[in-house]
Amino acid sequence: MEENAQFSSEAQPAGDASYKWRVLATVVVGLFMVILDSTVINVALKSLQQHYAVSTSESQWVISLYTLALGIATPLSGFLGDRFGVKRIYLLGLALFVLGSLLCGFAPSLALLIGARAIQGIGGGISLPLGTALLFRAFPPRERGAAFGIFGIVLVFAPAIGPLLGGWLVDHDLLSWIFFLNLPIGIIGLTIGTLFLHEAPGSAKVRADIPGIILSALGFGSILFATSIAGEQGSGWTDPRVIAGLVIGLLALVVFSIVELRAPDPLMDLRLFRIPSFAIANVASMVGTIALFGAEFLLPLYLQILRGQSAFQAGLILLPLAIASAFSSFLAGRIADRIGPRVPIVLGFILIAYNTYQFAQIKIDTSITFIMFLLVVRGLAVGLIIQNSQIAALLDVPLSRLNRATPLVQATRQTMQSIGVAVLATILTAAITISMPKNIPSGGDISKLPAPARQAALNGIHQFQSQYITGLEHAYMATFVIALVAILLSIFLPGWPGKYQSSSKKEAQAAEQQQPSHVG
Repeated sequence: MEENAQFSSEAQPAGDASYKWRVLATVVVGLFMVILDSTVINVALKSLQQHYAVSTSESQWVISLYTLALGIATPLSGFLGDRFGVKRIYLLGLALFVLGSLLCGFAPSLALLIGARAIQGIGGGISLPLGTALLFRAFPPRERGAAFGIFGIVLVFAPAIGPLLGGWLVDHDLLSWIFFLNLPIGIIGLTIGTLFLHEAPGSAKVRADIPGIILSALGFGSILFATSIAGEQGSGWTDPRVIAGLVIGLLALVVFSIVELRAPDPLMDLRLFRIPSFAIANVASMVGTIALFGAEFLLPLYLQILRGQSAFQAGLILLPLAIASAFSSFLAGRIADRIGPRVPIVLGFILIAYNTYQFAQIKIDTSITFIMFLLVVRGLAVGLIIQNSQIAALLDVPLSRLNRATPLVQATRQTMQSIGVAVLATILTAAITISMPKNIPSGGDISKLPAPARQAALNGIHQFQSQYITGLEHAYMATFVIALVAILLSIFLPGWPGKYQSSSKKEAQAAEQQQPSHVG
């Protein structure tokens, strides 16, 4: 009865049929800013290094500390939402992100920039899972697929245009605007969120799980920090900081799991894994995340390092992935509303497996047109999977536990994505034993070199290219195997051809029956 009442009050206020669409608009605008920032900063890293006159390892902290703050804040979001109210904490997260962006743009030193990025990470870690919870609550079960499909357009389009915007701003010497462009989007998101969202009051009875907070921060933070270093340094798995981070992180998460399963009011409700659909969808999503983000990480490197494309040009080549994904995301949501998430997710991973195998065959002279075709196929697959996997995970979660479920989904996905990128980077660089020749004249014209030096440079270039292609093949084949595992796991998700009737749908039907007949 309590959960049914919660559904009717939070999902669709009486007599307000348009509320769900206002929630969708609020979440789309607010989280567009957060998701966009995840890629727009990457293309500016070298420019930031030159601007502040620091080393590559120092400038890397701009990304590493953001990732660390994001990983620490995400588990906290559910407790904060339950304690102080979801609307209030969601808007606080957006406000922190806007404040961090403003401070980043004006930062006079790298240290202050890194500190401001940490504020951004905290804001993003709070707002992302709560935005998902708001969206899930606002729509009845029969419309969640369509709603998440629309949100999925933002989820894939924002990171796709990030490199384009970042590259254009860097090329035009507008480095600070990489951060300032968040301000108008964030202000709009805060304004409509304040006006549109209805507050579900928090409860003073919700207690802070201090051991859980400490252990989750230590566990997720240490692993995310270690993998961010390992991913950047290729052979960085032997770095003492990486080893220490992984050991501390894994031990902390083991203790965290034991503590949380015994806690009366846990920070992250691990008991949710007793729900079959939640457990299967999360495991499939964690495995599939590596396969999903393989091309997005590996292909830009190939285009820029081997094909000589600029960051902006590489972004244009990758754009068909986002466009195709936006198209299929909405259709996949409508399909899931009718027959459940199993079919679109399984079909998506089959396409990913085929597509990844094709990427493993690309060479130094593969047609850019053919690569763009492969990206369209991959985009269709990503749209089938990315939001439906969240729907599948949350399908049978009681609405009263939703604020704790979405951070758990986000935290595990972030961790696996970070680990996956680091592992793929290691596989790629393990095949490369030489560097590009250093004696090539500016502009790459080796014809001006003496004959012996020219031949040596050509041999070095060809050897490097061959090794890079080999490393790329190994990384994609590893991703291909992971995609096959994801297919097998996804077969066990709910949906056609089995019976498709979630407990959430039953709750919604019961709630609708209890509402007065004049409410439409």
